[in-house]
Amino acid sequence: MKSEALHSELDRLRRHLYDLRAQKVTEKLANPNQLNAAKRDIARMFTVLRERGETGIEELQYHLESHATHRRGG
Repeated sequence: MKSEALHSELDRLRRHLYDLRAQKVTEKLANPNQLNAAKRDIARMFTVLRERGETGIEELQYHLESHATHRRGG
């Protein structure tokens, strides 16, 4: 995968983790193991990006998230 695709996937995983946490709070989470799996997937993405020598991953993610939010009008 290209780095751009990895960042996109990382964003998707973070949104998924957010949704899982919301489900946990409302007690609608059917399988609590999904939380740990999502966290592991996010960690794997960070590992791959760091192995490729990328720096400022968190800053780039923040920029992408704020840009996407701004585009949606939220």
